[in-house]
Amino acid sequence: MTAPPHAATPTDPASQADLFSLFSRLDIAHRTTQHRRVFTVEEGADLKAQMPGGHSKNLFLKDKKGRLFLLCALGDTVIDLNALSKLLAAGRVSFGSAQLLMEHLGVEPGSVTLFALINDPEHRVTLLLDEGLLAHDPVNFHPLRNDATTAISPSDMLKFIRALGREPVVLRFDPDGVPTRIEPGAPTAHLQP
Repeated sequence: MTAPPHAATPTDPASQADLFSLFSRLDIAHRTTQHRRVFTVEEGADLKAQMPGGHSKNLFLKDKKGRLFLLCALGDTVIDLNALSKLLAAGRVSFGSAQLLMEHLGVEPGSVTLFALINDPEHRVTLLLDEGLLAHDPVNFHPLRNDATTAISPSDMLKFIRALGREPVVLRFDPDGVPTRIEPGAPTAHLQP
């Protein structure tokens, strides 16, 4: 496992520079575009039209048992949260508070991103990954702040996740947003590193 350059804490989360330093150590090629701050997928539609690849939406979720999830999906993926709750045997799933988000992923609302897992060395947040992201090259996420977008390849996305000692829970969403779980080892062309 490759740790971030410093121990992330709620009061001292990893910075964008720390993230890019980790990318360098992992030999992950990336391209970052600076832009105005955006808080929703819809707000950034004009910006995304100018950047190639798959664009993400990232949801920080919690269940009634206190379990936390980071769902990273294609921006246009329909997500049925009730069906997701059932699949995860989670009871009702809702959005996590800004306080929980900062405490566990070290980012503010509007900046939720796959890359925030750098701030969760204890793996308290379960990563849920939309299989659809793996079919796009590059994939785009905020680099811990919502005034930039960073593009990486899907194979480097998996390298980043695995370097943090994680294996994603991969989901496939149907057109109505109902997810099915892709079991580890199941044949899929997109999951190869």
